[in-house]
Amino acid sequence: MRTGFTRAITLARTLERKMPVRVLIAVLIVLFVCLLVAAVDRAIKTAKRNRRRLDATRRLAAAAAKGEAQHRRRKAAEQVSGALTSVMPTIHDVDTRHVDEPGGNTPT
Repeated sequence: MRTGFTRAITLARTLERKMPVRVLIAVLIVLFVCLLVAAVDRAIKTAKRNRRRLDATRRLAAAAAKGEAQHRRRKAAEQVSGALTSVMPTIHDVDTRHVDEPGGNTPT
């Protein structure tokens, strides 16, 4: 004689056997999500780092160009100054002049 009771026991045993598989699947899903989050985080950090490096490179190039322009201006001013001094004597090329004091004494 068959009763439905044995079917309930069989179903309970089947669920007990399937439970570790379900837990394993749940653990694998959680691990996959964690790895995915870590990969996305790493990609975002890499993108930020690359953006900062690009900005720093641009600032460095701008500073170098500004320095070069300033250097060219200084060189040009130096050349103009040199050309002016070759036409007009400097202070050091002229002997020192002494002015007589009102009492007639000449300083030495």
